[in-house]
Amino acid sequence: MNTSRQSKHNSWGRRVDWIIIAFLILFALISVTVISSAMGGGQYSANFSIRQILYYIFGFIIALFIMMISPKKLMKYTYLLYGVLCASLLLLLIVPETPITPIINGAKSWYALGPISVQPSEFMKIVLIMTLAKLITRHHKFTFNKSIETDFKLLFKIIGISLIPMLLILFQNDLGTMLVLCAIIAGVLIVSGITWKIIAPIFIAGIVFGASIILSILYKPSLIESLLGIKTYQLGRISSWLDPYTYSSSDGYHLTESLKAIGSGQLLGKGYNHGEVYIPENHTDFIFSVIGEEFGFLGSVVVLLLFLGFIFYLSRLAAKNTFSYNKTFIIGFATLILFHVLQNIGMTIQLLPITGIPLPFISYGGSALWSLMFGVGVLLSISYHTPKQYSDFSSN
Repeated sequence: MNTSRQSKHNSWGRRVDWIIIAFLILFALISVTVISSAMGGGQYSANFSIRQILYYIFGFIIALFIMMISPKKLMKYTYLLYGVLCASLLLLLIVPETPITPIINGAKSWYALGPISVQPSEFMKIVLIMTLAKLITRHHKFTFNKSIETDFKLLFKIIGISLIPMLLILFQNDLGTMLVLCAIIAGVLIVSGITWKIIAPIFIAGIVFGASIILSILYKPSLIESLLGIKTYQLGRISSWLDPYTYSSSDGYHLTESLKAIGSGQLLGKGYNHGEVYIPENHTDFIFSVIGEEFGFLGSVVVLLLFLGFIFYLSRLAAKNTFSYNKTFIIGFATLILFHVLQNIGMTIQLLPITGIPLPFISYGGSALWSLMFGVGVLLSISYHTPKQYSDFSSN
């Protein structure tokens, strides 16, 4: 009897986290619907919604494949994945432009493999979370007397392991992804076990530094360009963010059109495939503008509530875990989703500067979606291999 109950309890269907699967299906339906609606403007010759369906199918295959690998094995190969991705990022910097390593929009960040382009920096977001989770887990495993000194040691480890991909991505002129990595590090630090006596001053210093950068861009842009090497077009995004209508014919064009589109949607929107405001590439970074215009305030709220529910569920999942690697990864992934949502939606309504950060699971794209599905695969692996209780196990 006990064997039969245990077999039923451990059956494949009962071990899968169907709530996460349900969220993904809803995200996929919204993504394909909105991208299909964005095609109605006539600015595209290809139907990107069909491609998005194919991207999602392959993404689900990735997630299910990763789900079958236990967190212990994923943890074992985390440093190898980290090294491979760092090498791929470095290779993009040192090799000349070729058909395999093209320059797209002023950045050499992709490997073009026939019709498919892969962006290593997108996958680095997930692998960095995994790497930091393993780093923190091993640190605590071999730290027997916690103190300020051991916390500082862990902090320097986190900074050291994060600095390499951040610099490689910054040299690719991909400021948006670097900001995502900073957000991931902040989320991981909160659950790292490091005392707030260390973390609080770091967060305060980060806020002061960010404010100083913005003020310097506004009043002393030449200093920022010379010291940090930030490109002129990236500085222009700050000015156009604060006063988009002055720059409506240049850097502020996307923002003014986005505000016009979202505002014109009003409560219920103009309806599917009835968008009238022209926004270039609106199926990618400005997909939320399409949602606001064609599905209105109510449609936008539904999307926001869906993301809020997903992040809340991940927070509950993390709270149930006692294994440090699992807990840290879940929080890191939730932070990644939260930052993407806040930044993407914030930039379409002028709350934040414009960056090339897509709306997760909704915006069109292969690499971005596949990297997220890789992360979802890790989440599913955590639930699949420890479905009812989240017990600790020894790490390698």
